[in-house]
Amino acid sequence: MATTSSSSLISTFFFHSSSSFSRSTITKPKSLQFHKPTHLISHPTLFLLQPPSQTPSSLPKLTIPKTCFDSLLIFCTSLALSFTLFISNPDSASAFVVTTPRKLQSDELATVRLFQENTPSVVYITNLAVKQDAFTLDVLEVPQGSGSGFVWDREGHIVTNYHVIRGASDLRVTLADQSTFDAKVVGFDQDKDVAVLRVDAPKDKLRPIPVGVSADLLVGQKVYAIGNPFGLDHTLTTGVISGLRREISSAATGRPIQDVIQTDAAINPGNSGGPLLDSSGNLIGINTAIYSPSGASSGVGFSIPVDTVNGIVDQLVKFGKVTRPILGIKFAPDQSVEQLGVSGVLVLDAPANGPAGKAGLLSTKRDSYGRLILGDIITSVNGKKVTNGSDLYRILDQCNVGDKVIVEVLRGDHKEKIPVVLEPKADES
Repeated sequence: MATTSSSSLISTFFFHSSSSFSRSTITKPKSLQFHKPTHLISHPTLFLLQPPSQTPSSLPKLTIPKTCFDSLLIFCTSLALSFTLFISNPDSASAFVVTTPRKLQSDELATVRLFQENTPSVVYITNLAVKQDAFTLDVLEVPQGSGSGFVWDREGHIVTNYHVIRGASDLRVTLADQSTFDAKVVGFDQDKDVAVLRVDAPKDKLRPIPVGVSADLLVGQKVYAIGNPFGLDHTLTTGVISGLRREISSAATGRPIQDVIQTDAAINPGNSGGPLLDSSGNLIGINTAIYSPSGASSGVGFSIPVDTVNGIVDQLVKFGKVTRPILGIKFAPDQSVEQLGVSGVLVLDAPANGPAGKAGLLSTKRDSYGRLILGDIITSVNGKKVTNGSDLYRILDQCNVGDKVIVEVLRGDHKEKIPVVLEPKADES
């Protein structure tokens, strides 16, 4: 493009020059050439060769009209422009486009800074299972799932969801710098879907995530989720808090998890165990579940609040287990009790060595004729009404091991109040 323009300008100049100089006696240039000295210039450069030299005495008197100066001025300008275009060799579309450095808005800069500062705290967890080849009978270790997690402290503790590590024979943790370490399970809480791992990594590679508070969250405030959806490591999604004090059930035990945070930040398979952050970059929850018919993000995600996680992680790090009180009963599904036309929790089994059995709660059984005899139906604990299993779990979560609670039951056609001393689970004693 540049070559065509400069040639046309030069042709125009010579057309005007020949008509202007026709009245003079100056000898015209003999040739017009393009010359490319290899030792000086790497691009084609225009050189105008001078006419044969003449002695001053042989030169006739030169008479130059005014139009010649205009043509000379145009030529000089055109020559300078053509020389610039030849040297720079720009594209025709961008010859005169001036690009400026990218400028981000203040909220964009804050998001970029939040991601850069917190990404080193997020890890990628691979769940490995041992499988035997059907033909060779060789034992192989193959990935059966993956998820996210985050660095809790410089001692190498990693926090994630229990369902991310469930059924694993081995676990591997990949840090932000792509270094991989074998991980050991410190402990887990199936009821709240929280697990703690430990890796033997250098302390300079571990950056603990800043821990915030979830008690003062508000619907509408911005949140940020960092994780590894579908194996795509360190992915950032943004959204807002859509709701508070939601309740979901643990995938492992069915026990309810209260005060869950609802968000519309995209959470997909692989995000489980990753951090949910506020606009200051502080941890406010663990991304744990989504509500979706298809299994992909539908804009309804749930995170376990950090205030709940704090107490669980502290117990797991110190003792390797969570001590949670139980009544020691097995109860019927809520739908079965509703079909009976009553409200409460129907006791199916109360082992004699458990807290409820020791206190005298009756189990459901059959008589000698095979007829079903209903056991006790729990209607309240410590004066708080119990209509289903979630209500019972919610009340027990507010109690401690060793507490004495008053359990009100419907036995036959009358109600009784029975004191029960709460105990830990058998495998946690």
